Amino acid sequence: MLTDDRTPQDYLAEIRAGGTNRRWPAAYELSRLMSDPKVRADRTLTPALVAAYDAAKEDDPRVRRYLALAIGRLDPPLPANAVASLTEALHDPDSEARITAIWALGSSGDPSVATTLQPLFQTDDAGIRKMVVYALGALPGDAQVVTLRTALADSAPDVRWNAAVALARHDSREGVPILRQMLDRSYVEQTVKRDVAQNQDIDPVADVMISGVRAAAALRDPSLRPSIQTLSQQDRSMKVRQAALEALKDMEAAALN
Repeated sequence: MLTDDRTPQDYLAEIRAGGTNRRWPAAYELSRLMSDPKVRADRTLTPALVAAYDAAKEDDPRVRRYLALAIGRLDPPLPANAVASLTEALHDPDSEARITAIWALGSSGDPSVATTLQPLFQTDDAGIRKMVVYALGALPGDAQVVTLRTALADSAPDVRWNAAVALARHDSREGVPILRQMLDRSYVEQTVKRDVAQNQDIDPVADVMISGVRAAAALRDPSLRPSIQTLSQQDRSMKVRQAALEALKDMEAAALN
């Protein structure tokens, strides 16, 4: 078995000087490497990542997308120049580059970013709205709660689900009716319309349900407990059952404190 021992600095060097067909794979591998807590805690990487991101404006859009993911995986708070570069990318002509920039801004830990992101919710692009709501939920502060409430009535199910989870992260029970729907397998199966290859370990229905379970556990809302109890015993997905069991434990522990 081959192993890749390249460091973040090695990938950054390839992004700067590699050929066209090598830069975006290097950015992709770098973004994956940033999931390692030891790597993303290295604050010396930040200037080089931001410089590479700024330099890639005219490059293959995939380079910018993966570099935004890499920046967003740095331990917060992000420095002001990183936030400024990501904010500038909100006007990128590539929609996926805008979406990854929104995600990274949501990971910035900077509550002032909410005021920048909220106007982006007024778009016809459901993918942008979904990511804006996710990012607003991840940011500290309460300035974004009004937008999250509005998103509960969005026409796109993914946006409504993200809004309910985001409100739960802000200790708001206003999304409980939506969370209850997320805990209903029959409803989610009728709503999620994504084809998955049989050889892929991906279950989009379970992913929605697990998000709902975890948000319900964070809220500790007693009205959702019966649904979680049923999922822990009867759901066909072992991943959902396990998430429900963990949620019940968390809810029990919180009740004792």
